[in-house]
Amino acid sequence: MPRLRPGAAVLEPVLVCIPARDEAHRLPDLLADLQRQRGVPRLRVLVLDDASADGTGELARRTTARDDRFEVLTGSGEPPPGWTGKAAACARLAEHARPTEVLVFLDADVRLTDQAIAAAVARLRRRGTGLVAPWPRQDARTPAERLVQPLLAWSWSVSLPIRPANRSRRRSTAVACGQFLVFDPTAYRRVGGHAAVAGSVTEDLDLARALRDAGVSTELVAANGLASCRMYRDAAELTRGYSRWLWSAYPGPAHAAVTALLTLTYLVPPLAALTGAGPTRRWGVAGYTAAVGSRLLARRLEGAGWDPAAALHPVSVLAYLLLGARSRRAARTGRLTWRGRPLPARRRTAARASRGSR
Repeated sequence: MPRLRPGAAVLEPVLVCIPARDEAHRLPDLLADLQRQRGVPRLRVLVLDDASADGTGELARRTTARDDRFEVLTGSGEPPPGWTGKAAACARLAEHARPTEVLVFLDADVRLTDQAIAAAVARLRRRGTGLVAPWPRQDARTPAERLVQPLLAWSWSVSLPIRPANRSRRRSTAVACGQFLVFDPTAYRRVGGHAAVAGSVTEDLDLARALRDAGVSTELVAANGLASCRMYRDAAELTRGYSRWLWSAYPGPAHAAVTALLTLTYLVPPLAALTGAGPTRRWGVAGYTAAVGSRLLARRLEGAGWDPAAALHPVSVLAYLLLGARSRRAARTGRLTWRGRPLPARRRTAARASRGSR
């Protein structure tokens, strides 16, 4: 797994874009982190207050009032038909970018060390890619978070050889995390930017796929302690968050196949270890141990250290399957929402959206 490394200063202009809707409790910490950035002398930061009801915009203005690198924009209300709120906010922010500015998109719940932006942009230029996706350490504190959040990194780290995947142009091996994305401006505009994934609930992944479809390379890297993110604060927020997008993870017949595979690989072995005898029990113990080991290695990969919840990995997988079922039910009945807004109940492919935007 490649990792970000702090290095020399980045001399080219960089624009950090932050879509923020009801983020008053999270955003000030990120803004303070950005004010402390080193090695990016031509840094600009744009925050879009996306019709927040908790004073996000005013708080952002007060926090950055004496720093002319920062500007706070006010959202115009509901997103256009067929757009998710985040895609619309990101597209609006990108409209304010200058032609040569590297585009960095950050979620409001991300925390950065003082060299994170410089390291990410330097990696983008050193590798000559269209997108670098630094994977922030996923912080988990409550029992629900510890049970489910580590599955994000685990899901790709156990299913993809990362370095070959980074060298590939196959869309099926693309991985990205919308919490922290760094784009070459020419590559971003070449595929239509966020307009190419206007209706996607996984716009980060679909943008990476759109770039690969256009022959542009993308790279996943571990943030290596330079960035972290705590996405959800409790079980209810986590449930709403995963329900928003899990329905789109495995479309059509793939869902049944993945469910069967996860059940066979991660739920059957612990049952065999508990209820079987002789070789059955031994194979069950071996399977359970391998699963727990993969979970521990995945957490170490993203820099999270020891993970006692790994011992409950079969419970985590079961929770994941249940959240997926809840998400699909919400999609079928038209009850998908996020931050008080309805979401499109269909997956819009990046290729189709890109054609439409042109």
